[in-house]
Amino acid sequence: MHRIYFLLFLGLLLGACKTTKKTAIDVANFSSSLQMEAHMKYLASDELKGRDTGSDGIELAAGFIMDFLKAQDIEPYFESYQDTLDNYTPVAYNIVGVIPGNDPELRKEFVLIGAHYDHIGMGKVKLGDSIANGANDNASGTSTVLELARYFAKAKTNKRSLLFAWFTAEEKGLKGSDHLAKKMKAEGVDLYTVLNYEMTGVPMVGKDHLVYVSGYNRSNIAEISNSYAGEKVVGFLPTAEEFNLFMRSDNYPFYKAFQIPAHTFATFDFTNFDHYHQVGDEADLMDFAHMARVVNKMIPAIEGIVNAPNKEIILK
Repeated sequence: MHRIYFLLFLGLLLGACKTTKKTAIDVANFSSSLQMEAHMKYLASDELKGRDTGSDGIELAAGFIMDFLKAQDIEPYFESYQDTLDNYTPVAYNIVGVIPGNDPELRKEFVLIGAHYDHIGMGKVKLGDSIANGANDNASGTSTVLELARYFAKAKTNKRSLLFAWFTAEEKGLKGSDHLAKKMKAEGVDLYTVLNYEMTGVPMVGKDHLVYVSGYNRSNIAEISNSYAGEKVVGFLPTAEEFNLFMRSDNYPFYKAFQIPAHTFATFDFTNFDHYHQVGDEADLMDFAHMARVVNKMIPAIEGIVNAPNKEIILK
């Protein structure tokens, strides 16, 4: 889908969601398969050529994300949305927006919600296809964070300040998140916790929870999240511990820099998707209804975390 056509389509969707006066938000049905499909069909399209860091394709993805933030009236956290990396060449940048908290004291504390928006670019040719579109990895997490940002921009319920970050160069060794973590640490940011989303495009099968969290035993984040969700949304995946996923996604640099609870939420369990880092990672294999469900089930958990009077999530 051509970018201009897609943005017009997305504008219609966003316009249909706007009201002239503040009304209660139906959290259970806030995000939809239609919204998710709109994000994914562009972010994982051939036009973006696999979103390799520093490429023309990832520039298009970045433009899409920044246009989306502007449409939601979400302000840049720095002077602009673009946060240029100091640890990678050629030029590459994260995208960071902020929704300030509405409590005079708690707004000094930050919760970061993030996902990486880069992928590997071109892959091994298969059936004439050489573009590693990166739908599950990680247009899915990128779209999840877009929808969470859209919710909090509309709801304006957050007492703590919310940072929304889309990291570049994750595939190059967590470069984007490492840069931002060190930068925020040097600036003395009071960062409470990091909630990172990766590979949320397809559901797990035969599990009693919707998503798993990396580093499950490193903090009480699953317990706290589920208490606010009112059900077991977040659970434990033994494979995640076996493969040490805690250290393999963008949560980890923040854990290293701040020594705070910083985790990744995912639904890829190594049995439910066969196209990791391959050209077959296409948008039409994603379950958009599942992706919307992840957003809608996580909203109460995040809302509880950002509004709790104390920092309830603690390291073990």
